Amino acid sequence: MSDPLSRPALRIGDDRRDVNAAAVLRTVLDHGPIARSRVAALTGLSASAVSRQVVDLGRLGLLHERPELSGTGAGAVGRPQLPVDIDTHRLAVAGLHIGVPYTTFALLDLRGNVLHRQESSNRGRTGNALLRALLERLPRLLAAVPGGRTVVGLGAVSGGTVDPDPGVVVRHDPLEWRDVPLAELLGRACGLPVQVDNHARALTQAEILFGHPAARRSMVQLFVGHVVDAALAVAGVVHLGPASATGDVAHLPVPDSDALCHCGRVGCLAVAASDTTLFEAAAAAGITARADRAELIAAVRAGDPRADRLVRRRAAIVGRALALLADVVNPDLLVLTETFAVLDPSYLDVVRTEFTLRSHLRRDADLLVAQRRGADALAVAAGAAAFGALYARPLQATAATAVPAATAPAALPLAAEARPL
Repeated sequence: MSDPLSRPALRIGDDRRDVNAAAVLRTVLDHGPIARSRVAALTGLSASAVSRQVVDLGRLGLLHERPELSGTGAGAVGRPQLPVDIDTHRLAVAGLHIGVPYTTFALLDLRGNVLHRQESSNRGRTGNALLRALLERLPRLLAAVPGGRTVVGLGAVSGGTVDPDPGVVVRHDPLEWRDVPLAELLGRACGLPVQVDNHARALTQAEILFGHPAARRSMVQLFVGHVVDAALAVAGVVHLGPASATGDVAHLPVPDSDALCHCGRVGCLAVAASDTTLFEAAAAAGITARADRAELIAAVRAGDPRADRLVRRRAAIVGRALALLADVVNPDLLVLTETFAVLDPSYLDVVRTEFTLRSHLRRDADLLVAQRRGADALAVAAGAAAFGALYARPLQATAATAVPAATAPAALPLAAEARPL
């Protein structure tokens, strides 16, 4: 993924300070609470440089000292080593995941923990009707957030092809969006810096920042929902290919599937494995009264064998797709974001079994894990679009925000109501 904060010009000295600040902040994220001396050893910066950065980052509300963990007590000799840690109390990032059936809004602390999450039905709206509803709703969502934190940015993610540099949703077929300048419109509605990205890439960024250590070597993320897409990261950098696409797994062929894809072919992964197909099959079989996620989850939890068979069949399809991805990319980690594999480990076992049978390169299914954030996964992914900016260029990302440690946090910044389209 291109650096979302590389566009505005910085003086060379300021840019170097921001790079050093990012190194310190990321080290504390990974290892904190941690002593300054250890930060210096891990980053290669001098002790004085680390101390300067800690002071700056503390003033901005990104770091704080943890004197209760210093280990000093009666009889201690010498200057105490006060550990520093990510400050999870003063700042927050907002996230907006725009899905097909519903939109998720969340507020997250600086370690990606969800402080507040709210799901709102899209009520079948697509195109401009959905966009207008989002722009009208966003200021109210922000105004209703509990607590007195300073919100320093908004991340917004969706499926489809998204160009993160201008913040444009290039194409999202289920939502009927084409060339939507989402970052500009959302920024106008809420008055915050906005970062926009594809949800599979954002899930990958979240895993790199807050998840499995292997993600920083290389990983593939597969998202299976109403849309099916994937993202790739190598050496901690999420890949962004030409035309703003990481790659397209939606049209991988699925043997024995006769489902018709919007591309005109049959048996594409996008339809064979999608939530839409799964929920419609459940309704057609009389397992649920309508094509609905909550009803199918309830049927599975109630032990309905027909629901179980449907979900296991999809799990096998997903396992085949992951085997192909693993053989082509050979990553250190595969992460699956799919409702039932997250809800019940037995369905992840089906995916892993099929993966092991089908993969020619990898026979070890331990590299395949389910998304560990559960119901919060997409909320964290939405925030990750903004976290990428914050952790890459912390001084610039918080340039308008300074939170004195001894005072109450600033009020939540809001702008005027969204303009009509």
